[in-house]
Formats: sequence, C-alpha cells, structure tokens
Amino acid sequence: MSALEIVRIPVLSDNYVWLVHDPDSKATMVVDPAVADPVLEAASARSWTITDIWNTHWHPDHTGGNAAIKEAAKAWGGCTITGPAAEFARIPTLDVQVKGGDRVMLGAHLAEVWDVPAHTAGHIAYHFAQDEAIFVGDTMFAMGCGRLFEGTAEQMFANMQQFAALDDATRVYCAHEYTLSNARFAVTVDPDNGALVDRLAAVEAARAAGEPTVPTTIGAERATNPFLRAPTAAELGRIRALKDAA
Repeated sequence: MSALEIVRIPVLSDNYVWLVHDPDSKATMVVDPAVADPVLEAASARSWTITDIWNTHWHPDHTGGNAAIKEAAKAWGGCTITGPAAEFARIPTLDVQVKGGDRVMLGAHLAEVWDVPAHTAGHIAYHFAQDEAIFVGDTMFAMGCGRLFEGTAEQMFANMQQFAALDDATRVYCAHEYTLSNARFAVTVDPDNGALVDRLAAVEAARAAGEPTVPTTIGAERATNPFLRAPTAAELGRIRALKDAA
C-alpha cells in the first residue's frame, strides 16, 4: 500500500486546509476546507480529483468551502462530505455523519474517528494509525490547544490524554498557523523547559523566513506543549485562562 500524499494549503490569514491523496485508488480527500478555489487549484495542479471532504467541526473557517467543492466535483462524479454527527444541524452540506469509534476509508487507508469535544461540542478527529497521522482540527495546535468555546477543561484534558497515548512519530495535522504565538506564551508558563526554549528559537527563525511550522509530531508536543503536559484538568484550565487573557 502506497503512502498517503498530504499537501498543505494555506488559506485566509492563518488557516491550513489539508489535501490528502491515495496514489493507489486515486481517491483525494480535503480536510476542513475554509474556502474552495485554492483547494480546487491545488488538486487540479496535481491532476487529482477530489472524492471526499472530511470536516472536524462546524466552524465556517472549516466548512466554508464544502458547497463549492461539492458543486465542482459534479464534473468528475461527485464527492462525499463526512463530518461530526453531533453537529449535523450546523453543517448542512454533510452526506455522512460519524462519531467516535466509527471508521472511514480513503482508498485502502483506514482512519478511526475520535470524539474530541471542548472547542466545539461535537468536534472530532481522524486518526490514520497505520499512516501515523492524525487530523485534529482546532483541538490541538503546535504548543497549544483550542479555546474552550463549547466545552470544559475536563474534556480538553481527556483529549490531550488521548493524543499523548499516541506514538511520538505520529504527525499532527492541525488547522492553523498559531505556532509562534503559542510558543511565546508557552515559555511564560514553562520557562525552565530547555526543549521549549530551543523550539521557540527554531519557530522564530522559520516564521521569519516565511516557512510553515506544521504538521507537528506527538513527540514534539509531548516535550513542549503545556496543554499536553498539564498534569490535571484544573491545571490545563488555569493555563487556558492565562492564554485567553494574553
């Protein structure tokens, strides 16, 4: 089985849309399309036809391109939009509703659906265990986590524990380029973490050169992400409140 090809598409001010292609079946999936045109252009440039869209949650900067991509896909046989069952009412373009424990396929590549509520009540993630990749939407970022808009610190702590159980090599595909601000905040709450200080310097250099900083890995987050490293839900909540006020 060939490895998945994963392309980063920067859109809006700081969003990333992920274009995921299976070379064997030619199936191509889009994760959280905020807008349509850059995604369609990226697929066309590679002679890929989009067969699927997978949404992690309902926010418009993750679903705004659904309808236009689905309309364009009619030209090559259509595409199927999959997303969280708990947010079906807020994502009217959904064709398939999934929840934690369900499995979805891209060609022969299997992804397990995880329930990861807190940023939104029905937020999900897609974990390709064999491919060592997970698409987390706005639940976790490089050295950060999503705001608790519709959930609790206890829920986010449970999410972080799930992520922390993955192998260090697992690549984490999040949906925003927040790494520099997250790193600068993280050193204020974990100033004696040498790995974090070093990572901040590397991120500053990358961003100064206009380079992206994601995907990240579970190993990197285990060493430097204060939310993943928080020992309790109360501590995660305390750190999240500090970040919100920063």
